Amino acid sequence: MTVGAGESVYDMDSPSCSGIGLQWSDDELSAAMDGRVAAVLFDDEGKADIEDILAGLAETEFEQDGLRRVLHDPGHFEDWRVGEAIAEAYLTDHRSCSFPWPDGRDERKSGSSLPGADLVGFGIDGGGDCFAFGEVKTSREERYPPGTMHGRTGLKKQLEDLRDSGAIRDDLVRYLGHRAGAAPWRARFQQATKRYFGNPSDVQLFGVLVRDVEPHQDDLRARVDDLGAECPEGTRIALLALYLPCGRLEGIGEEMVSRRTGGER
Repeated sequence: MTVGAGESVYDMDSPSCSGIGLQWSDDELSAAMDGRVAAVLFDDEGKADIEDILAGLAETEFEQDGLRRVLHDPGHFEDWRVGEAIAEAYLTDHRSCSFPWPDGRDERKSGSSLPGADLVGFGIDGGGDCFAFGEVKTSREERYPPGTMHGRTGLKKQLEDLRDSGAIRDDLVRYLGHRAGAAPWRARFQQATKRYFGNPSDVQLFGVLVRDVEPHQDDLRARVDDLGAECPEGTRIALLALYLPCGRLEGIGEEMVSRRTGGER
């Protein structure tokens, strides 16, 4: 089941960069939290792969307990991690993206934050598969745009770095390459890399802002103009502001765990 497409509340374009504001209803958010967003956040696919590898080894009840312990769901998520899961589910379901290796699989310690783009994977267009990189910010701040758009670690600067730095993009391509060996998405990686060799700027970049305030186009308007003005040939940038029902972001990580275990906030 795909996440809701949301209602478009504003739309804007500049050369090579687009921006759209989308609003989710309570029903769309609830369905996403119980379905696709939960699957992404708890990495159900990754855990199923591990279970498939280890199931034959867990013959005794003691060993079964060990398997359940290794595969247990986290008991806590920061709210921003839910925002990233929402963004990944939305881009996968509505922008033809695929992010086959969640960065959570590379954590040495639960809850750590890794450097690099938040979302690393593939997009598809008329030319076939290409690389797609995304940055996500989650904000409850009642200002337009929120502070997470500005500064050295703000969404605008992160997208500028992805747009302008071949070294950063090379690192992300190499990151996927290390994981592509026997993966079912190896052919997609090879096709995207062939395009990348032809033009290292031939990538899709996504900036996603997850909010729980009233929608306003000032969240994206200036960023669309700035990012599109100096965009190299081949790069496509899309900014999305996804507005959840007001007040729903605070404690959403705890709510996700509660829903998973059978309770509700």
